[in-house]
Amino acid sequence: MDNFKLKILLSALGGILFAMVFILLAFALPPEKEKVFIKKRANKLEQISHALKNEK
Repeated sequence: MDNFKLKILLSALGGILFAMVFILLAFALPPEKEKVFIKKRANKLEQISHALKNEK
């Protein structure tokens, strides 16, 4: 086997091994906690209204 074919073969095997490591990590690591998105108030009136509701 000449040098070029050997380099191609080793590059392909290295790429496959590299991808498999990340696939295994995706299954092994626990998922992040559920993210909660809080809607930002669009204007000053909504901010004041929300602050007054939570004041009680």
